[in-house]
Parts: sequence; structure tokens; C-alpha cells
Amino acid sequence: MKNILVIDDEADICEIAKVSLQITKKWQVLTAASGQEGVAIAIDTQPDVILLDVVMPSIDGLATLKILKTTAATQQIPVIMLTATGSIVSQRQYAELGAHAVMLKPFDPGLLGHQIATALKWEPEPISN
Repeated sequence: MKNILVIDDEADICEIAKVSLQITKKWQVLTAASGQEGVAIAIDTQPDVILLDVVMPSIDGLATLKILKTTAATQQIPVIMLTATGSIVSQRQYAELGAHAVMLKPFDPGLLGHQIATALKWEPEPISN
């Protein structure tokens, strides 16, 4: 079972992503409301992937991504950026900083798990009875 960390200052986005991934993929989902909280959770739990919002108060997504990628305990964890603005320039910048993919908000809750699995080239999990 995959463990996912969603870092987003919007509680609604965290809850929608959490419920969606738990229902559609049976993944465990943790949430964080800030970059600082997210980094601490990532260090403690070592999730399989981090979904990271770009626009957040205090420490934004880019600053959080830099911290994640320069911290030994978290630098190998794949990060997918969540953004409402998908310009090519920013997507290139995210990739240069170590993001594995960029997903646009609003996302389709029914497709979110599939989009994550596709972006990370995860094999489909066996269906358990």
C-alpha cells in the first residue's frame, strides 16, 4: 500500500485528495497545512510521494521543494507539484528543482490516483479480495 503526503494550505484540497486516494486506490494519506509541517511529516513518515501546493503563505511550494530536495532524509521522495497556473516556464523550474511532475488544480478526484501512478510509472497494484 502506498503512503501519500499532501501539503496544501487549503483544507478542502487536502480533504478531497485524501478521500479520493483512500477510496479509489486504498492508499494511506497524510496531510499538512504548511511547508514546515509537511517537511517534518515527510522526515518522520517517508511517504512514497508528496503532492505539494505551489502557492502557500509563509514558505511557498518552491521553497518547500528546495528544502525537501536538500534534506538527506527527504531528497529521494518524489514530489508532484500542484498548481493552478501551469506555465511552461514554471514547469521547467519545478523540474530543475527536482519535482517529478506538475498537476493542475483543480484536479479530478476520480482520476487523481491514476494520474499520480502514471506520473511515477507505478505498476498497477493487485486487486485484493
